Amino acid sequence: MAKAKAPHRTGYHHGNLREVLIDAAVQLVEEGGPDNVSVREAAKRAGVSPGAPFRHFSNKTALMTAVAEQAMSRFRSEITNAVEKVATDDPIERFAAVGIAYLRWAIRNPTHFQIISTRNLIDWDASESLRHDNEAVRSLMEASMAEAQRRNMLRSDDMAETQIAARALVYGLARMYIDGHFAQWAVAGHTGEQTVQNVLKHFITLIVK
Repeated sequence: MAKAKAPHRTGYHHGNLREVLIDAAVQLVEEGGPDNVSVREAAKRAGVSPGAPFRHFSNKTALMTAVAEQAMSRFRSEITNAVEKVATDDPIERFAAVGIAYLRWAIRNPTHFQIISTRNLIDWDASESLRHDNEAVRSLMEASMAEAQRRNMLRSDDMAETQIAARALVYGLARMYIDGHFAQWAVAGHTGEQTVQNVLKHFITLIVK
């Protein structure tokens, strides 16, 4: 009889248990989805006693919220860096940079994206850092679109609806890619990442004069 595969253990060293537990939670999500996560199982992965994690996380929600905080911080950095690299003052170029960075990060970090996007897994209201980083990302998009509107570059005067449409598009494209829907559409000649970027660029042509 073949031996059962031992669970992957993270590298715990004194003083970094919090980070190791966060990594363990991500591994558990990747292996079996969010329902696979428990503080006790994360402790097992870390090689510590079942009670040790509770110094850092009182329950599963607290652990998953910490995962989301780490992910959102990285997400914000990705998008901020992309906007800073835009070599023009064209607000549409900045808006495109936000959208492309959003999609690129989501596609390359699907587990983290799913965690920050699934509000019933985390305590959004209790996390100041989550709300702060999310608002920073949103502000980058809103600032670029507001500037485009001031320059009379947009077809619609309804900024709220345009912003919601943009948010729904990038979120929907990311979820379609992560959930494996693109195979049904058989978009020939492109990788999934290139396809979502092309769709975003097409959307931009529809909202710009």
